Amino acid sequence: MWFPRLSSLLCLAGLAANAVNAYDGDEDIKSIPLRTHSLEPPYLDSDFQSRWFDFGGDTIIRADQYIRLTSDRPSQQGWIFSRVPLTATNWEIELEFKFHGSGNLHGDGFALWLTKQRATPGPVFGSTDRFEGLGIFFDTYKNNRPGTSFPYVMAMMGDGQTTYDQAHDGKDNELAGCSARGLRTSSVPTKARLTYFQDKSLTLDLQYKTEDSWVNCFTLTAPETNIAIPSVAYLGLSAETGEVTDNHDIISLKAQNLYSVSNSKARKDRDGPGKSRNRSKPSKKQKKGSWSWFLFKTVLFFLAVAGAYVGYTTYRAKQRYSRF
Repeated sequence: MWFPRLSSLLCLAGLAANAVNAYDGDEDIKSIPLRTHSLEPPYLDSDFQSRWFDFGGDTIIRADQYIRLTSDRPSQQGWIFSRVPLTATNWEIELEFKFHGSGNLHGDGFALWLTKQRATPGPVFGSTDRFEGLGIFFDTYKNNRPGTSFPYVMAMMGDGQTTYDQAHDGKDNELAGCSARGLRTSSVPTKARLTYFQDKSLTLDLQYKTEDSWVNCFTLTAPETNIAIPSVAYLGLSAETGEVTDNHDIISLKAQNLYSVSNSKARKDRDGPGKSRNRSKPSKKQKKGSWSWFLFKTVLFFLAVAGAYVGYTTYRAKQRYSRF
């Protein structure tokens, strides 16, 4: 079943084959799925809405197969954006996608976003220009970039003021990138995996040659490179077509929070059992004070009993005297 067009109503390079995730071999790194930033079939709730994402533009959803950002038609734009920001300190995003269409020329491509702006259509792969945050561009049409093979995947860190270099396929804005010639014609599921450790590294791996075999596109490290993604950033995807066209399909989007087991254990030891042990072993001064207070209350109790006895004896004597 096809769902109707969704408009605003719903709301360097290729060096390592068989690359594994950016934290492979580190047993201290564990992950927790983030449902708020993940998409998989059927994508929509029973009322044909998404709890965590807004959709718009020319986006079409086929609940059993894909989210189509643009169809193979001229002058289309489509987008998906999370409703809540991605606030995890360290995270990994895995995206399965597919672009395909008729004819010999295809374009223009799609983008993965982590930006302060959200759900704002524009000229940069279907989203706004002069964005603040990170854009990963999967460019399938070559405008004017001699010596570069397409499709080309590149990262740009926007400062909110800089315009995307549309005429030269982002050459002046490139933070890092790689050519991926087989990305569009691959016979295996095409995927991208973006891994981020705050103030440490940003890594992009691609799967398009062999299933379960990843090729590193780029790895950036701080402080050599500016990889400071805004603390409040929305996760999004967008695509566009111009005179050249393509189907830009999103199959699944999986996000997960990454954390260090060793750091968690250290915090637990520091803030949990350690404090309990300290509380269970009072100091000598505390012990001495406790015994003094106990003795004082004991003496006070016996004085009260003695006083009550004396009072009662006096009362009975007065009663006997009054009868005479």
